[in-house]
Parts: sequence; structure tokens; C-alpha cells
Amino acid sequence: MTVKKTPSNAPKKVAVKKTAIKKTTAKKDDVGTPLSVVIRRRIEAQKARFHANDNISAFIKPGELEDLVEEVAQKMQAVLESLVIDTKNDHNTQNTSRRVAKMYVQEVFSGRYVDQPTLTKFPNVSKLNELMIIGPITVCSACSHHLCPIMGRIWIGVLPNKGSALIGLSKYSRLTEWVMCRPQIQEEAVVELADMLEKKIKPIGVAVVMDADHFCMQWRGVKDRDSKMINSVMRGAFLKDSNLRREFLALIDRK
Repeated sequence: MTVKKTPSNAPKKVAVKKTAIKKTTAKKDDVGTPLSVVIRRRIEAQKARFHANDNISAFIKPGELEDLVEEVAQKMQAVLESLVIDTKNDHNTQNTSRRVAKMYVQEVFSGRYVDQPTLTKFPNVSKLNELMIIGPITVCSACSHHLCPIMGRIWIGVLPNKGSALIGLSKYSRLTEWVMCRPQIQEEAVVELADMLEKKIKPIGVAVVMDADHFCMQWRGVKDRDSKMINSVMRGAFLKDSNLRREFLALIDRK
């Protein structure tokens, strides 16, 4: 028995030493390295995905977002210069690079960089099992193809059962905003929102409908100002029960 214990304990001690060496080396290598590269390395070390619509808050340390704003501002300044804009003498664009950097990191793409909002859940004491509809929730996002605005409204339908969790109405809006504040396409955004609601609430059914204007089609390209995109995701009872689905679609007001 003693012979078996000795080799099983030995690797643990070696692993701890190796980990400590890696951390020290990483800190030295990070000196003078752009923060975006440091964060990227952390993500790649964990073999995680960091697409435009992914949340990467787990790889960002406290205080780093402000430094990221500074880096983005520097690179945005280079973009303005490449567009041949005289930011030194044009009073309207002298601070544009920093304004745009703050907008991207702290506002319109904040869903990538901050943790998911806390959702306080309550037990379904009254055993509610009736259709609930939340909306329209006003949403703003951005097309990941051109970074043009996507602006629209979302309706959420929930059919709980006695085992479902209940969350406050404002939490639906907060979670929706967190998902939408990223560069993405509408089709994937509503699916991700539906997935999260199913996971958090565990209802019998969940439905999400989104109606939005896409500026990548209205502002550029074909410049069709009247076109909209409407799509829906139906899960559980909403997918199986056509009467419930019709009731939900009839009750939401998309005018």
C-alpha cells in the first residue's frame, strides 16, 4: 500500500511547481504586451472560443477594461488617420477615438466584457402554470458583418409549471440587454436568449420573437429603409402545442 501512495502523491507536487513557474513567466512576458494580446492568450490557453458574440468576462481581470478602452482608442485614432481625417484641427473629431472606444467596450459591446447579470429566482409557491408574456423589450445590437446597428423589439413568452423558477420582470430586460450588447446576427441572438431562459427558469415552454431594423441594409448596401427582420424561437410546449403558439402570437403587439 505504501508503494502505491508514493507515486500518486509525487505528480501533484510537481504540478504545483510547474503552475507557479508558468504564472511567473506569464507576468514577465506580459510587460509591454498589448492588453488585447494578453487577454487573447488567456483565452487560447483554455482553448475557449472568443467569437464576436461570445462573453469573455471570465478572462478579464478587475481594472483591465479601462486599459482596454485606452488601447482601442489608440487603434481607433489610427483608423481615423487612415480615413484622412484631420483630428488635430477638426474640433469635432479631436476626441472621437476615445469616445468610440468607450462606446464599444462600455456600452454597445458590453455584453462581451461584463458578467451575466445576477438573476434572483423565486420558487413558484402559487404553482402558476398560465402563459406569461414580457415585452416589447427595446433592444440595440450590432451586425457582426459591418458593425452597423440592429434596433428592434423582443417579446418573451413563458409557460411555467410548479417546478419552474420565477424571476422579476426587470430581469428579463437585463438578461436580454446582456445578450444583445454584442456584435452578432439576429438569428443566433434569439436562440442564445431562449437557451438562457430555459436554463435559468426551467419552464414547460419558452418563446422569443424579435422584430428589428438592420442598418447594414438600410444605411448601406441596398439602402432599403422599409425592410425588417422578424424571427422566432419556440421551445417545449410552444413548439408542440399549436393552440398555445397561436395564443402567444395573437397577444403580442408588433405594431
